[in-house]
Amino acid sequence: MKKEAEFYEKLNSNRVHCCLCPHNCAIDENDFGKCRVRSNKGGKLFTVNYGEITSLSLDPIEKKPLYYFRPSTYILSAGSFGCNFTCSFCQNYIISQFRAKSRFIPPEQLIKAVLTTEDNIGIAFTYNEPTIWYEYVYDCAKLLKETDKNFSVVLVTNGYINEKPLRKLIPYVDAMNIDLKSSSNKYYRDICGGDLTPVLNTIKISAESCHVEITNLLVTCENDNLDEVKFIAQFLNSIDRNIPLHLTRYFPRYKFDNPPTDMKFMLKAKETASAYLNRVCLGNI
Repeated sequence: MKKEAEFYEKLNSNRVHCCLCPHNCAIDENDFGKCRVRSNKGGKLFTVNYGEITSLSLDPIEKKPLYYFRPSTYILSAGSFGCNFTCSFCQNYIISQFRAKSRFIPPEQLIKAVLTTEDNIGIAFTYNEPTIWYEYVYDCAKLLKETDKNFSVVLVTNGYINEKPLRKLIPYVDAMNIDLKSSSNKYYRDICGGDLTPVLNTIKISAESCHVEITNLLVTCENDNLDEVKFIAQFLNSIDRNIPLHLTRYFPRYKFDNPPTDMKFMLKAKETASAYLNRVCLGNI
């Protein structure tokens, strides 16, 4: 469903400036931003994925991964299409990099499903990047909290969002898993199509307001070195040494055919991070 977007300003010549994420796209008429879901029509910015759901499933909370937030429970998980990153190793590239088949579910219908699904603790926006689904995520999160605040709202995100929209959304969010892909700006630019600093800022802001866990995918020959692991662990330590860090093993996917992450390195990485953090977990092993 097409819906006028939030967080944009009009420019000259019918162009618009999208202010949702740090790409800050200046979008010509009839064109899209880098996320490929926010489009300029007649000098107004529209999102084309409002309520468009490609994936809906009841998942263990640990699958997000969230190991320290309401463990051993299940959460209804929803995703759309599109992403503001272009990660060459994306595991969900079919919905993140392409416009996958979807069906429209209005917020009221999704929240009804949240409230009536047996053994469900809430809603997780995941699978693709939820921040570019912003208007729908915000409407659903607000509606759920206004209906029954005991149900949880979870975001699984790359953290690439500007501060103003983040601060508007976060009062309705209980937990986040934020993907901190690397300690290198070059890695972010060349492999993911983004920048490091805004992600670090999102982590700082979010950790002040809700439960946060961090995932770091260790990609063979790209960011699988102990200096990067140490930087990330030290950064999280500077916020709170109890923030959980998930060091995740990479496997070939999408455009990357590098071999899987060496298991010996995974163990060394956990040992390195554990010098600074109380909760370090290994994933995909």
